[in-house]
Amino acid sequence: MPEPLRLRLYENYRFVLYAPFYAAHATGAYEAEGVSVELLPSPGPGHAEAALAAGEVDVVWMGPIRVMKHHDDNPDSPLVEFAEVVCRDPFSLVGRYANPGFRLAELAGLRFAGTSEVPTPWLCLEGDLRDAGIDPGRLDRIIGRGMGENVAALRDGSLDVAQLFEPFVEQAVAADGHVWQPASARGRTSYTVFVTTRERLAADPEPFARMVRAMYRTQRWLAAAAPEAIATAIGGYFPALDPGVLIRALGRYKMQSVWAENPVLSADGFARLRRALLGSGFLKREMPFAECVDNRLAEAAMTSLSV
Repeated sequence: MPEPLRLRLYENYRFVLYAPFYAAHATGAYEAEGVSVELLPSPGPGHAEAALAAGEVDVVWMGPIRVMKHHDDNPDSPLVEFAEVVCRDPFSLVGRYANPGFRLAELAGLRFAGTSEVPTPWLCLEGDLRDAGIDPGRLDRIIGRGMGENVAALRDGSLDVAQLFEPFVEQAVAADGHVWQPASARGRTSYTVFVTTRERLAADPEPFARMVRAMYRTQRWLAAAAPEAIATAIGGYFPALDPGVLIRALGRYKMQSVWAENPVLSADGFARLRRALLGSGFLKREMPFAECVDNRLAEAAMTSLSV
């Protein structure tokens, strides 16, 4: 039996959101495609991009925001997205009381905490506010606190609403919090992708093709699997997380269609993210889709596994 092809993959953070990446390992999808994927801890934003460009690693999963920014800052950037995994914004606005008629304009009069751990959710919410005719600068936004601290502040009444993702949403809801608005309702917003360099993709495409086929296998499994089955498969990656919280978190993500059902990067989702980043000033120029994305392997995977 031939040796599997090998890829070194950087893991940026360990979040429940990234269930598809862990499921690909746990369900044997990579082995089924004859590729061995070594999961390595990432050196972090900025450093991971540099390591990838230098050939120290083969693949990174990251937000398209980072690929766009790398191209914005480096006109000759080699980075390219070649498969989409998270296709909608996973964050929600969670309040300390029920508010079924919530409108974004209310945030200007509330004690509101944004997410400090990563930039994308706030930049996207800024875009939603601008689209609703609201100046984001009107918000008295509390920053610099972690999501766990904000869950506690909702519980003790010192905060009205916070921007959270899983498992913090479930923890807040269990403490009598209420989901006011899931950001997934905005529509497709490209959020997490596989990234490599164009040179590496052109020089040796086969291991990447197998990786994308494995992810498509995983995406189809996730679409059909119950949250309990997903939790059983990936629970070992989250040993400190209560199994019931994990199941509920996975169920909410499935309900919100946060995970892509195939690896083809959506031009609409890319454009929606890009528009938010341009509006905030995070990007200086309108990054062309074709400059950042190569969908050929993803399209081929869908064709090969549909027969």
